[in-house]
Amino acid sequence: MKEFRLEIVTPSKSIYDDMVKSVTFPGEMGEFQVLFNHAGMISLIAIGKIKIEKENGSKTFFATSGGTVEVKDNKVLYLAETAEPAEVIDLERAQNALNRAKERMSSENKQDVDFARAESSLLRAMNRIKVVDSSR
Repeated sequence: MKEFRLEIVTPSKSIYDDMVKSVTFPGEMGEFQVLFNHAGMISLIAIGKIKIEKENGSKTFFATSGGTVEVKDNKVLYLAETAEPAEVIDLERAQNALNRAKERMSSENKQDVDFARAESSLLRAMNRIKVVDSSR
């Protein structure tokens, strides 16, 4: 199978730039995969797991909190809000963030809680844990 270029860029730096066999994104409308000669497109990406497969069969996983991807002429550019490789995610920190978000959402002092922010924190923490688990 032929390869194409994938680049993942966050606001602070480019974190991935290599040739790949396939990449799977958590799209806003559902998960989708990009292969060589994919039709051109632009899509919004949701909180979720990015799965990258290389020609040699190796797989790399990233946790992302969303962004925009452009597919054009066998090049995929993902402009990510955040993207963390599974191997650098601190599982204990993610579990602590999950617990804090759950506590905030179940707080009895409801007027002091920003539920949208707490829910977003909860989803990001759950995603980090899921990505680490799927990479093992």
